[in-house]
Amino acid sequence: MTKLLFILIIVFIAAVYTGCQSAIDKAVRDTKYSAYEMIGIEKRDLFKKEVKNVKSSQQDTQEDFGDALKHLQAVYNVDGGKLEKAYKSLDSSYKDAEKSVANVQNHINKLEVLSGDLFAEWEKEIKEISSRDLRMKSSESLLNTQKKYNTYHDSLKKSEAKMAPVLARLKDQTLFLKHNLNAKVVAGLKTESDKIQTDINVLIKDMNESIAKADDMIKELE
Repeated sequence: MTKLLFILIIVFIAAVYTGCQSAIDKAVRDTKYSAYEMIGIEKRDLFKKEVKNVKSSQQDTQEDFGDALKHLQAVYNVDGGKLEKAYKSLDSSYKDAEKSVANVQNHINKLEVLSGDLFAEWEKEIKEISSRDLRMKSSESLLNTQKKYNTYHDSLKKSEAKMAPVLARLKDQTLFLKHNLNAKVVAGLKTESDKIQTDINVLIKDMNESIAKADDMIKELE
């Protein structure tokens, strides 16, 4: 067997597996949606709930990054004898921020899947409407909702893209401070700390924007 043929076989198997997994995932989601529909909960309701979940998780993340910012500033403004206490507070807030970021990302992933399923169903069911006038109205409503969602989603991804780099820099500071808790070394990190503080403030601002757009999205779904 040639190397090229072997690679092609591996690629084929991976593609088949991916396709099967996607089909399985969709079947699981369809079963879940059917169960919800039996108790009167439609995809639109689930979508609206997930927008609220994303918003709530972002607010938690804002709070955790705000705490991290406060504790980072404290590290550079305390007496040498209090450095360890300040470090522990920073480390705790970093870990909280890490969990919050993962939670936001998880909810964004759920929202993306749910939005795709909702819009696909909506488009499909528009074709089943016999009234031309109602079809046009539903199509217009779908288009407006998709536009609103795309604006919201772009804002979400913008803030999400900044979370990991800020978190990584915060982790660097936390790990370094763990083994270098003396005033002289800490003072030498002030410039880097200032940059992180700026990044955190920008991230919080971006999250504020996407939270505001979440409110717009929720109103659209009322």
